[in-house]
Amino acid sequence: MKPYLRRAGIIGAFSLLIYIMIYMTVSWQTGESFPEGPTDQEFVRRKLDRIEQTLNRLAKLIDASGQKTSINELFPNAAKEKEKISVPKLYPKSILFATWGDGLSEEEQKNAEALFQIYGYNVFLSDQLPLDRKLPDMRDSRCLMRNYPRDLPNISVILIYINEALSIIKRAIRSIITHTPKHLLKEIILVDDCSTYNDLGKTLEDYIGQIHKERPGLIKKVRHVKQMGLSQSRISGYEHATADVVAILDAHIEATEGWAEPLLARIKADRTVVVSPVFDKVYFDDLHVERYNPSSHGFDWALWCMYESFSPAWLKMKDDSQPGKSPSVMGIFAADRSFLGEIGGLDGGMTVYGGENVELGIRVWLCGGSVEVVPCSRIAHIERAHKPYALDLNPAMRRNALRVADIWLDDYKNNVLIAWNLPLKNHGIDIGDVSKRKKLRETLKCKPFKWYLENVYPSLETWDNLLGYGTLQNALLRSYCVDQGDVPGSIPILYECHFQQPQHCYYNTNSEIIIGGLKSHKHNGNRCLVDPGSGSIPTLQECQLAELNQLNMHWDFKQGQAIRNKATNRCLEITQGENFYYELIIQRCSGQSWRIEHLITRF
Repeated sequence: MKPYLRRAGIIGAFSLLIYIMIYMTVSWQTGESFPEGPTDQEFVRRKLDRIEQTLNRLAKLIDASGQKTSINELFPNAAKEKEKISVPKLYPKSILFATWGDGLSEEEQKNAEALFQIYGYNVFLSDQLPLDRKLPDMRDSRCLMRNYPRDLPNISVILIYINEALSIIKRAIRSIITHTPKHLLKEIILVDDCSTYNDLGKTLEDYIGQIHKERPGLIKKVRHVKQMGLSQSRISGYEHATADVVAILDAHIEATEGWAEPLLARIKADRTVVVSPVFDKVYFDDLHVERYNPSSHGFDWALWCMYESFSPAWLKMKDDSQPGKSPSVMGIFAADRSFLGEIGGLDGGMTVYGGENVELGIRVWLCGGSVEVVPCSRIAHIERAHKPYALDLNPAMRRNALRVADIWLDDYKNNVLIAWNLPLKNHGIDIGDVSKRKKLRETLKCKPFKWYLENVYPSLETWDNLLGYGTLQNALLRSYCVDQGDVPGSIPILYECHFQQPQHCYYNTNSEIIIGGLKSHKHNGNRCLVDPGSGSIPTLQECQLAELNQLNMHWDFKQGQAIRNKATNRCLEITQGENFYYELIIQRCSGQSWRIEHLITRF
């Protein structure tokens, strides 16, 4: 028999047997063509066994004839899927592929990784998702039972971006249009902070043109001719807004059902309240959404934002649908446009990124308004794995924090300098002209910052007992500093000076030496240097526990002199170890001296 005839015969027999098998299975399920009685299942099992044996013989025959590809021709999709799954991961160390990406071809993996490095999230996947994808409803069930008046104020939604992925921007726009009642959405303002990617030019304009066929004039676009940063971009959007309420959002968000009405209802009830939605987390890799519990938006003395629990009074209500007071805003917020203008809008002296949201929160509270998080309003927000457009935000953040401190924090501005490990005088950082903002504060008759600490943010520690702060160095080896060592861990070490937080030390009026950064909140614990009483290895213990357990945590220290434990009379010193490396020890005092970087008072 010729090979092609044999191959055709085999395939025909194979197809016939599959047909018979399917027919028998269907007949069995419908009760047709089978003998009745208790032996029905045994009858079917024997038939299926014989079919399986025949198929096995056919498979061997195909193998022997060298015609394996005939199966692939019969089931091409299955063959491709098998090949796809078997491709190894090209980037096993990339966090993009830690839990995502199985089954991608090599070309797809390369494309996905390249886009991830550019954007910090999974653009490869985003480009495949529908622009109007349905997200899970993360609202509390009590939110769904609320009715909002139709005559709410209208809203301008501002989306800010620089070199954002086109599909992400499109999805943000579409989600806002879909989930904002038409009569409330006056405009969407796109603020482009001088993007350089081609698809954010004509391609985005074409998409805007499609939107305008549905909603003429809905979208405005503002483009900076040079990169100005997030702070100035927010100001540009605010200045172009014309609606009753302005909402400032990132462009890497998705508005969810019912997001706008709760915010607008709160502002309608009180035009002086600045409100924020709850941000649900969109994962950077597979873009799924995780629900976040409602939290207030706090900050530390460096003016970095952080989530915190609402007040005990809010928790006592046991109703997650209720708005909660917040010391500040994270950066996504909505406000009455006129009220925002009355209290000075957004500070034009802030640069690039950081601190501007804390400044707004403090100013609102001090100058006649309040800040709330509204849990019934939810926005899905992508958390990038990295920020490709700004590798080091610390310089801008530090500069802005010092500006906020000088204008609004009164006698507490030193805490910001301490948090950034700067000298209290002559820090040498240009914070811009603050005269107009200080004049604004006088004109508005804003409250002192002490009122804010007592009435809005009482959990913020005041740091009023410090004598010195910064790096702690021994006169014998000035290039090395005391360091907190491994965390978790409780052994301080001597390490080459890098002047970052692990090497920040503090000496206070309680005779405590705190190592590894000073916590900004009363509910957080610092770690104090302790002489264990025996042996030569110093330890770090949580200060409150060390006090409770009466550990040897109190030290005599004068600038340029020894650090001596009051209880054991032993000193913190350095010595050369077995491998010629210097290390920290506790031993009988030998006259070694120490200096701390910055003094608040002479001691």
